[in-house]
Amino acid sequence: MSEPERDEETISRSVRNRYGGLADGHDIGGCGENGHSGGCSCCEPSPRGAETGCCAAGYTDAELTSLPEGSNLGLGCGNPSQLAGLRPGEVVLDLGSGAGVDCFLAASKVGPSGQVIGVDMTPEMISRARGLARSSGRINVQFRLGEIEHLPVADASVDVVLSNCVINLVPDKGQVYREAFRVLRSGGRLVVADVLATRPISDELRNDSELWASCSSGALTRAEVTERLITAGFESIQVSILGGDAPTESLRAQDEIGVVPGEVRATKPGGPHP
Repeated sequence: MSEPERDEETISRSVRNRYGGLADGHDIGGCGENGHSGGCSCCEPSPRGAETGCCAAGYTDAELTSLPEGSNLGLGCGNPSQLAGLRPGEVVLDLGSGAGVDCFLAASKVGPSGQVIGVDMTPEMISRARGLARSSGRINVQFRLGEIEHLPVADASVDVVLSNCVINLVPDKGQVYREAFRVLRSGGRLVVADVLATRPISDELRNDSELWASCSSGALTRAEVTERLITAGFESIQVSILGGDAPTESLRAQDEIGVVPGEVRATKPGGPHP
């Protein structure tokens, strides 16, 4: 399926500026009325300096304690490394890895025989994540600067692709899924925590780059996500809205356009993986 025409350059610049500022620790404001401004992503922003705000949902206390300090910026909407059922020795790729929270959790699950790769388009996030990996001695994690629509990863080289509240930020989501399909080995798994739209979003809201960058107006419906996954070649597709169709309290910045947290799972055909 082809994507609607959007000002992709403006959207990408808005996203890069927002998350680059967050990586540097800049306070770029709250969600504002109807989610139109500020630094929130998939939920309300955590208090300044907090690492266990509303987006800590899905992480256990033990997982949060195990993380390098400064890696959890509260920008996700789930725990994809847990959803994926990661196994020792697997190679894992995180799309839009940010400061590395899900990469570090995945690294502990795949162990020293496994490998985790984080890809992010924001130089500030990559710098922060690399510094945390070095200072915490996480040798089975690496971070690469790049766009998730054009992954700096070889064909058929990873077992699992993860992402946490990032794909909604990309204008061409079909291209992201095609790239995920390309880099997965046969039987590989795609596991995504992201926001989903429960009803159509108007073109006016879609073209608001600030609203898009706050993890709001770029969300797709379950049917739209499913269609793009099928087109990319995936099978065993599951796209689930969490908590029914009513927006949750932690997503009230997105209430008026009906955006809620969800999960996406799919498999590349072939291979031994379930």
